[in-house]
Amino acid sequence: MNYIVDILYLVSAVCFIYGIKMLSHPKSARNGNLVASVGMLIAVVATVWLGTDLDPTMIVVAMIVGSLIGGFFAVKVEMTQMPQLVAIFNGFGGAASALVASSEFFKGQAQMAAGAEPSIFFIVSIVLSVLVGTLTFTGSFIAFGKLQGLVTTKPVTFPAQQIVNAVIAILIVAVSFTIPERGYSSFYVVVALAGLLGILLVIPIGGADMPVVISLLNSYSGVAAAMTGFVLFQTNPSAGNALIICGSLVGASGMILTQIMCKGMNRSLANVIFGAVGGDVAAGSASEKQVNIKSYSTEEAAMIFDAAEKIIVVPGYGLAVAQAQHAVREVAEFLEQKGKTVLYAIHPVAGRMPGHMNVLLAEANISYDQLKDLDEINPEFEDCDVALVLGANDVVNPAARSDQSSPIYGMPILNVDKSRTVMINKRTMNAGFAGIQNELFGYDNSIMIFGDAKDMLTQLLSDLKEL
Repeated sequence: MNYIVDILYLVSAVCFIYGIKMLSHPKSARNGNLVASVGMLIAVVATVWLGTDLDPTMIVVAMIVGSLIGGFFAVKVEMTQMPQLVAIFNGFGGAASALVASSEFFKGQAQMAAGAEPSIFFIVSIVLSVLVGTLTFTGSFIAFGKLQGLVTTKPVTFPAQQIVNAVIAILIVAVSFTIPERGYSSFYVVVALAGLLGILLVIPIGGADMPVVISLLNSYSGVAAAMTGFVLFQTNPSAGNALIICGSLVGASGMILTQIMCKGMNRSLANVIFGAVGGDVAAGSASEKQVNIKSYSTEEAAMIFDAAEKIIVVPGYGLAVAQAQHAVREVAEFLEQKGKTVLYAIHPVAGRMPGHMNVLLAEANISYDQLKDLDEINPEFEDCDVALVLGANDVVNPAARSDQSSPIYGMPILNVDKSRTVMINKRTMNAGFAGIQNELFGYDNSIMIFGDAKDMLTQLLSDLKEL
């Protein structure tokens, strides 16, 4: 029977690897998700029905309840809330790993009472699993709170904050050494300190960096799962191997994505974690200088579009808030029917989650061939007639190229200012996640169209049809 379990775990590992490979392209991403899910199902079945003597009835009930809850949220949660949902999933993943490791610790304590002596490897694996898992759980819910508006999106800092974090980390290590002697009391202290550390690591990170935080916490949840795999390896080597493979894949891919996001912001990971971007801008900085904006109506904008030949749409979080992805597709299709070229410029950190804009536009059945990333689309702006910016802010702010006092200085941006005309749709003049004003709004070739993105696009389409 053991060799059957091993084969099933091998099949699961192949599904995980191939599923992640398919996630590398939007066209195959949905099937990649399905393949990886099937791999996880195979691993669960192999573990419960073939690898253990657990009561299958209770497992089936738990799976049904979990599936119903997951299905409910998948249907009800809007695209604008997807980053919050991912943050919660990351937290639950870390919590699950910590709970499994805790269960193994309790079993180990019972064996110690009977005279058994736990190995150092076992204790270290449990501490690492609980540490990373609990840290991920509390940190993810702080990230959720920031994204949901329950916690301020501004960095929460205090004097000697990093020293306090370092002291907590040292205390966790010190207390871990006392677990073999003091057992439960030391273990609970480690759990509490890990939870506190997770909170303190995320609260100083501003709203501008939430996409990076989400991908980083996703990596943490994978690391926690891998650590739990080492814990289980002591009693169930096959199950431990499967969890190590799965967790390592998630941890590594999450870290790679985090580095890609950091590159998209031209910042190091350490700067994201400790830099506190998103706070108040110093008074008198260049980022606060007044700009003179030109407000246009949709009728005037329609005439500019009618004379244009090449249009580049730049989606931002405002597009997601307004649920305007279908409306922008309708406008684009109408323009294409008139012989015009329409492309979409996707910045790696647009929105509040990695790939947020890609998923949003794919939901509206916009062709993948029209979605262009930063490096591919930037040269196109120089011969672009109209760049239509829908709710984007920091990713199109020219201050990133010229203002050394700006917190986003050095971040690669979409060069929309090089277009002949830049149309910017915003509901208000509020700043973006970085908390700074966008000097693009006052450029000579920039015009503003205020209002909800979906309403504006719907009216724009109506005006275009009347020309």
